[in-house]
Amino acid sequence: MKLTVLSDNIAGRKCSAEFGLSFLLEEDKKVLFDLGPSDVFIRNAKILGISLEDIDCIVLSHGHWDHGNGLKYIKNKKLICHPDCFIERYIKTDDASIGLPLTLEEAKENFELILTKGPYKISQNIVFLGEIPRKSSFESTKTPFYKDGKKDDFVMDDSAIAITSQKGLIIITGCSHAGICNIAEYAKEVTGLRKIFAVIGGFHLKYADKITDKTIEYFKKEKIEKIYPSHCTELPALSKFYEAFKIEQIRSGDIINL
Repeated sequence: MKLTVLSDNIAGRKCSAEFGLSFLLEEDKKVLFDLGPSDVFIRNAKILGISLEDIDCIVLSHGHWDHGNGLKYIKNKKLICHPDCFIERYIKTDDASIGLPLTLEEAKENFELILTKGPYKISQNIVFLGEIPRKSSFESTKTPFYKDGKKDDFVMDDSAIAITSQKGLIIITGCSHAGICNIAEYAKEVTGLRKIFAVIGGFHLKYADKITDKTIEYFKKEKIEKIYPSHCTELPALSKFYEAFKIEQIRSGDIINL
């Protein structure tokens, strides 16, 4: 499997950075996973000599601007996501909108839209996980977001990709609002594989706290060999991960071969 970081928070390899995430996954299909907050994923692809014309599909991890505003710059592709990705949503502290720039109706006009809460098989080796069950006692217990009527928004549309390989499962996450351990456990359930080889993407861990410690304990218990936290995994948590796993920082333009 080859994964190219088209956009992330840290710049690298002459590629621009911004707060957001976009990966190009090349396995038995060519999948654009998230599109970041602007057209930077397209500009960085050009710098890297990558064409996005021949992608097989787009997968949207969830309906937040920093992962999906790039939908404005591409169309006429298959788009796979959870049905709730296009709802209006806001931050509690200042009522700022954090949803997508497209309505559901506009998305239906611009894309071959596949909306699913259940797992969706993209190819022989790649599956979109759909809605993630929230089972762990320490993840996704609070939320800074709200939706219609100021109801708590726990981002139930948050999802991920699981790839089966001879080395074990490779899990690609956008922001892990569902909890990275919940995502990993569900990936095992959906695919039937028990061994997790690699986890790549945003882990949504902010602090050197109990949640980060328990996540690291889980990763150690699962004996995950390759760990690549990025995007919404902030410095205090990254420091903890470095102490535990000697991780490397992910940058725009990076290429990961697994």
